[in-house]
Amino acid sequence: MQTGLDLSDVASTVLKFRSDRDWEQFHTPKNLATGLAIEAAELQEVFLWQDNLTTDAVLNDEVRVQAAREEIADITVYLLMLANDLNINLADAVASKLEDNARRYPAEEYRGCSDKAPH
Repeated sequence: MQTGLDLSDVASTVLKFRSDRDWEQFHTPKNLATGLAIEAAELQEVFLWQDNLTTDAVLNDEVRVQAAREEIADITVYLLMLANDLNINLADAVASKLEDNARRYPAEEYRGCSDKAPH
């Protein structure tokens, strides 16, 4: 599966930024995963108490979009470093996961349905 999204330049920039500061020594898998989880929680905070806020409503709130943008960037940075350190090719991992999900959730059976398939 080929995607139009190529993060290789972004990943290289992130890794150089980290290397220039000699921060690899602090970036254990546990610390990166913890940082990733914290940033994901901060993204959730952007939408806290905003039940049923539609995408259009968010897009009309420049402050909220900017806050989400910053948290998504933080999440991406941690994810790129962790994937790199664990030798995980993100494009391959995503493609594999989508193939697995396509088997578990056939479109004709799950279209418009939020039920989760049994493992």
